[in-house]
Amino acid sequence: MIHTMTLLRRLAFAFALAMLTGAASAATPHERAAAEAEKLIGAPYRYGGMSPKGFDCSGLVLYSYRQAGVTLPHSTDQQRHLGKSVRRSELRPGDLVFFDQQGKKHGHVAIYVGNGDIVHAPSSGKRVRRDRIDSPYWKKHLSEARRLSA
Repeated sequence: MIHTMTLLRRLAFAFALAMLTGAASAATPHERAAAEAEKLIGAPYRYGGMSPKGFDCSGLVLYSYRQAGVTLPHSTDQQRHLGKSVRRSELRPGDLVFFDQQGKKHGHVAIYVGNGDIVHAPSSGKRVRRDRIDSPYWKKHLSEARRLSA
């Protein structure tokens, strides 16, 4: 009886592990990119940066998607022309969200990570951070959201 219980526990553990690993490997490139961006919270901002040593906004997007196996250009404007436009109400993790800033249309990009949050590299002297997309500032400057075809 003890051996049977031990065997059943091991089988249950193996099944649970298989389910967890299967679920993790089933994540889409978009979800993996969003998860990668979240891991980078706290990394420093660096103009032109696209590595954990420092990121600009489009470099953060490029790096996060590269870790998910997708190659993107290192330019906010070029990234804005990828994929299809989506409504804010339809956002999913991994969608790119563009903002008008400093008089520049679509001059800033962030990755939507779910639950109303974005991750982005804000500006010089700051660090990669999570913000609410519906905060007054970001809500006012939101210009477009796009879903990549990855």
